[in-house]
Amino acid sequence: MLVTEMGGTLLTIAKDVKLQVEFNPSKVAAYRLIGYENRKLADQDFNDDTKDAGELGAGHTVTALYEIIPAGVPVSDVPGVDPLKYQEVTKSAPTADGELLTVKFRYKRPDEDKSNLIVAVVHDTENKSLSTNFEFSAAAAGFGMLLRDSKFKGDLTYKDITHMARASQGPDRHGYRSEFIGLVQRAEVLANKRVSAK
Repeated sequence: MLVTEMGGTLLTIAKDVKLQVEFNPSKVAAYRLIGYENRKLADQDFNDDTKDAGELGAGHTVTALYEIIPAGVPVSDVPGVDPLKYQEVTKSAPTADGELLTVKFRYKRPDEDKSNLIVAVVHDTENKSLSTNFEFSAAAAGFGMLLRDSKFKGDLTYKDITHMARASQGPDRHGYRSEFIGLVQRAEVLANKRVSAK
């Protein structure tokens, strides 16, 4: 791991990397970011170049997963928000009909202090197929929820995680995904021992 990941650690290609996602309310009724609880920034900090954020190394990728409830689906267990008194709530513009969300990516080059902004719109297309990387990331996120005994885990089990990870293992050049599957199976054995010991 140290050998394969060292290049990305030594060569920073972007600093103070920030990501902001805005969902189209006509498509998404509610959402929740999975993980990153300790890395959240206040909305106003996104444009503030004095606020420190993460670094991105060569070859590194970052995956952010959101759980969403589509518009029109009843929303339960989501805290309500009082209506605004002094501001008009704007509905999505007609031009945003096909847009699912907008992603804003702000970063600084390693030798600069002023940030750059990249904005991308994600459209709600008919192609609902997911990449194996995304599905494997979802398995890892689910494993994290089980380990933390998250109230959002639902009826997820270690067997579900193992099945998801195996189905999306794909090319495993360094064997990390196989190691992850083994880790999930060991965690299941320990969890079962803990239950039987009670």
